[in-house]
Amino acid sequence: MSVSIRFLPDDVVVAAEVGEPLLQVADRAGVSIPTGCLMGSCHACEVEIDGEASVCSCISSVPPGRDKLTVNLFFDPTW
Repeated sequence: MSVSIRFLPDDVVVAAEVGEPLLQVADRAGVSIPTGCLMGSCHACEVEIDGEASVCSCISSVPPGRDKLTVNLFFDPTW
């Protein structure tokens, strides 16, 4: 099942598959998400999903049960 992923603040939209890693989707869309540890500990890759939950994109994937998803990238000048 294909899911439409919208990355903010650049308003880039790309199709993704359920279970596909968020970092991989972002990379394919040309969106850069900063990373640190790649294990979810440092929170450098933290993004907001649909204005509700914050997740570490390095350990998160496209969830099932949705046809579209909005990923809001945070800006942290230290990364």
